[in-house]
Amino acid sequence: MNGMDENPLDLLPEVLLAASAVLGLLLGAWLPRARQWMVGALAGVACAVGIATATTASTGTAFDDAFAIDPVTTTSRIVILGATLLVLALSTGPLRSNARESEFYVLVQLAALGALMLAGAQDLLLLAAAYLLASVPSYVLAGFRKDAAGTEAALKYYVVGALLGVVMLGGITVLYAAGRASAYPVLRGALPEAPAGLVAVGLVALLAGLLFKAGGVPGHFWVPDAVQGSSAPVAAFLTTVPKIGALAAAYRLAAGPLSDTDVPWPALIAVLSAASMTLGNLAAFFQTDVKRLLAYSTISQVGYLLMPVVVAGRADLAQQALLFYLAAYALTNLGAFAVVCALPEARTIEDYRGLGRRRPALAASLIVCLLGLVGTPPTAVFLGKLEAFSAAFDGGYAWLAVLAAVNTVASLFYYLRWIAPAVTGRRSSGPIAAVPTAMLLAYGAAAGSVVLGLMAGPVLGLLDGSLPPEPVELSSAN
Repeated sequence: MNGMDENPLDLLPEVLLAASAVLGLLLGAWLPRARQWMVGALAGVACAVGIATATTASTGTAFDDAFAIDPVTTTSRIVILGATLLVLALSTGPLRSNARESEFYVLVQLAALGALMLAGAQDLLLLAAAYLLASVPSYVLAGFRKDAAGTEAALKYYVVGALLGVVMLGGITVLYAAGRASAYPVLRGALPEAPAGLVAVGLVALLAGLLFKAGGVPGHFWVPDAVQGSSAPVAAFLTTVPKIGALAAAYRLAAGPLSDTDVPWPALIAVLSAASMTLGNLAAFFQTDVKRLLAYSTISQVGYLLMPVVVAGRADLAQQALLFYLAAYALTNLGAFAVVCALPEARTIEDYRGLGRRRPALAASLIVCLLGLVGTPPTAVFLGKLEAFSAAFDGGYAWLAVLAAVNTVASLFYYLRWIAPAVTGRRSSGPIAAVPTAMLLAYGAAAGSVVLGLMAGPVLGLLDGSLPPEPVELSSAN
């Protein structure tokens, strides 16, 4: 064991989240319905303390090199825990005194814990376990309301997840056979010597599972129905937190075990990136349901976020581009969903007509977040996209950057379809009822997106650093 294995404090964010989930489950069985909120408060404290401890953790590995603690893990911890904290806050109002309130908070924490493990895993077996931990609670969350739409959402989510989960496990088995090991440092030295066809089959199957968690092509089929059918806080969670863990895991694979192989994995991921951004944008053009529009938007965002993965190990900007973009996307996407949560009766674009006249601050937050998702300066996503485009150019994928720029311009159309009636339209009757907590969170997320964009220079400097471990020969590992 190395020094990191002897210091459990470096795994404190994960330990806190797991302990809070278990304790919350026990408390929920004894607390009266009116005090179930205490489980949510405990979850919020665990997330807040986890963020604080993540910023002070030293770099290294744990569990005999199965879990890495590096800039990718640290950033993912902060973003995942911060996003989970926002989702918990968005859920407090709708869930107050619900008979299953405590179970909801526990499920959110377990799914977030799975995303944390995905981000830090550098062993195929731990990656498989993290996938299951991130998936199973999410299926329950999608159908938590137990209505017709929620049941359909959970069923479609589960069926696609179970299918691609089995495919992913098959890919892990094939890669284990090719490299005769599951640890990334060993695989990095062994896979270049393995049959290229075997490695290619394992990689394709493994990517299918990770892209399901990220919501990208070809694992995107669940996203529109699951997001539309679930409650707004759950939709915000599903389109943000699992995506962070899955994309961090994909980057770690690309920069580590796959970096020295002869398999043309950059071209494969580039095609999937192009397909995700294009399909998501085209499908979002004429959506009228706001949650379904944001669902297709999140598919397109996966395409942009995959660009740094394509050039992992080939462009110096790849790592910091991915990490900054993940943080920017999470904050901006949650801000847009906070507006949706603040207006529970507004389900279509037309329902937002006149928002600017009745609630100008909330309309301004919506505009900032939607234009932020486009990549409008000075929002954080603008800098994230700029870094991703630059990394693609530096890595020799100029065509992908050009296609991404075209898709970015095209995406402005459907975001403006939502903004236009909110700003220029008149609401025919009645005030627009809003949830105060969600409104405040929308204001904060919109402001945070702008502030993060303005502070991009110092933040980007913190996200740099070497990621992949040195390759280990199989004979020496044994």
